[in-house]
Amino acid sequence: MGKIDTIESLRRILGEPRPATIKKVLDRLDDQATDFVRTSAFAVLATLGADGTVEASPKGDEPGFVRVEDEATLLMPERAGNNLAFGLQNIIATGKVAVIFLKPRTGETLRVTGRAEIFDDADLLAKIGRSERPALLAIRIHVARCYFHCARAMLRSKLWEPDSWPAPGRVQFGRIIAPRVGGDDAMAREIDDRIETGYATRLWTNS
Repeated sequence: MGKIDTIESLRRILGEPRPATIKKVLDRLDDQATDFVRTSAFAVLATLGADGTVEASPKGDEPGFVRVEDEATLLMPERAGNNLAFGLQNIIATGKVAVIFLKPRTGETLRVTGRAEIFDDADLLAKIGRSERPALLAIRIHVARCYFHCARAMLRSKLWEPDSWPAPGRVQFGRIIAPRVGGDDAMAREIDDRIETGYATRLWTNS
């Protein structure tokens, strides 16, 4: 089994994209892309750090939580979270980002690549937040490349087909954290209980 380490080797297997496929890659949002963003409730934001580390962070809220400022600019809110801020630190370091927008029961996804900046301007935060859903920061994304990805991945995975879904599950953070801070099973349960309470009562704040 050989390692593929050249573009030529890659293309010998995959072939070249069709000329029509290349034409779908735009440098700004068209009408369909704009509508997709305005009706999407979930996205994955990928960022690149100065040391080459890539982070991917899920972002979700009510449909349209990412605002379309114009055909080349998006505004994404940063809500309360775990405060690790790996992605935000990457934006400060390099500004390089990519976003995949998803919509339930829609096979196609929207891919956006560009450059991002972070703001704490009160007017911007007011645009993308409300009293019950405050935006701590605003991430402005300048679009460099935008295109729709076909539905094959969704069809293969049956992601939007409930009959194919596994049983509901929940990650036990206590099992990860407690042993690493010298805790026992009781601490693990306490951590998980606290997280469950947070899901129910502190969805929009860390306080």
